[in-house]
Amino acid sequence: MMDLLIPDKTHDESRQGEALMLNAETAKNNGRKLYIESYGCAMNFSDSEIVASILAERGFETTTDHTLADVIFINTCSIRENAEQRVRNRLKEFTITKVKNPGLVVGVLGCMAERLKSKFLEEEKLVDVVVGPDAYRDLPNLIDKVDDGQKAVNVLLSREETYADISPVRLNSNGINAFVSIMRGCDNMCSFCVVPFTRGRERSRDPLSIEAECRDLFEKGYREVTLLGQNVDSYKWSPTQTLPGREGLEKAENQKVSPTGGDLEGATTNFANLLERIALIDPDLRVRFSTSHPKDITDEVLHTINKYDNICNYIHLPVQSGNSRILDLMNRTYDREWYINRIDAIRRIIPDCAISTDIITGFCSETDEEHKDTVSMMDYVKYDFAYMFKYSERPGTLAAKRYADDIPEEVKQKRLTEIVAKQQEYSFYRMQARIGTVERVLIEGFSKKSDKDYCGRSDQNAMVIFPVGEGYKPGQYVNVLIERSTTATLIGKVIPQTP
Repeated sequence: MMDLLIPDKTHDESRQGEALMLNAETAKNNGRKLYIESYGCAMNFSDSEIVASILAERGFETTTDHTLADVIFINTCSIRENAEQRVRNRLKEFTITKVKNPGLVVGVLGCMAERLKSKFLEEEKLVDVVVGPDAYRDLPNLIDKVDDGQKAVNVLLSREETYADISPVRLNSNGINAFVSIMRGCDNMCSFCVVPFTRGRERSRDPLSIEAECRDLFEKGYREVTLLGQNVDSYKWSPTQTLPGREGLEKAENQKVSPTGGDLEGATTNFANLLERIALIDPDLRVRFSTSHPKDITDEVLHTINKYDNICNYIHLPVQSGNSRILDLMNRTYDREWYINRIDAIRRIIPDCAISTDIITGFCSETDEEHKDTVSMMDYVKYDFAYMFKYSERPGTLAAKRYADDIPEEVKQKRLTEIVAKQQEYSFYRMQARIGTVERVLIEGFSKKSDKDYCGRSDQNAMVIFPVGEGYKPGQYVNVLIERSTTATLIGKVIPQTP
């Protein structure tokens, strides 16, 4: 996934620990323009907002036209080989721009930068700056080095950096939905995954700063926040933690109160506590989160979701494989039975909850029978949505070191085709089951296909399309009677709100 990013506000990062807000137009303009593209997961898009904030404070104005830019950054993903190839292909397209503007600074940010480090400068002569996910505060200095004729690299990982004190510039914003990062890094060592190596150790962000950011968003008109982490269920924060940017929060912490209100008694905040704190900001602030891990999602979290109407009934719970032996090789630390137990708990505690997943086909040594276990898991859960991929060996991962990538490409593709067809069947099944229901929808804007229709997401994260009408607009909630569906979209009409 790639998107052009446009800021609507910036932040004064010089006073750590305070949420001092500036409008982008009030920051001193240094005459230079910044262009950013983001690839991959929501965390990368969130990180790009942090980068834009840091550089906006230094006077950079963001542009949506890379030919006008003085600095071009590509925020990269390393989770699959094709994601890296897309980045390399995109870099080639910037060659003409650099020929026309020899002073242009081209940088690679994020996971791919961290994985390849200085080697990237050798392989991609166009690139001037390589910066890992924990080094974005150093970007102004690195750009200065490039201006002085040097190449610049900073890929140092941190055990503390959470960017908690930086108020992200909201890029490509509709003013309604926003990402809020609650933690960084990952301590899970899934054998196929590069994230622990590219994003470092897991660390949770101060709940006070998270609450303050969400409250600020709500007061500015945003009506939905998505709490982000590689594994949100392992979120854990204690007031004894020392994190950068906490100076401005210490007084409130010592007084056991949040700067925005709320009791802080208790030594530790877990994910269920955090969810509740954000839900209590206002009933009209819808709360989502991503991603959950089957080994960590607790009944306490599920009961919290069920308790608050504004915490969405939607959980992304990656299974990866339905076979216990393959899950063990993947080092997922749960087996088939454990995953089914968590699915059963979700169905019991949150009966109307939508569930999506990730699936990898053709992992090392996977047999046809083990693949069938994944298919049968899909039959058991009947997922609403799924992200499905062929196994792609990533250099440096445990799987690359320990196991042969021995499943022929044609077998991987055949298995992938089967599960994609299976998921289309169940996505349609889930959509059809909503026909005749009334869904509460947050209007996000016009439909991509017609300015005569609005679109928005239901509580279960399904896209809903309905005719534009008088009396409602983007940012408002409406009740929509679902009349028909496709495999991915619900279609209906607005009905009057009940008192």
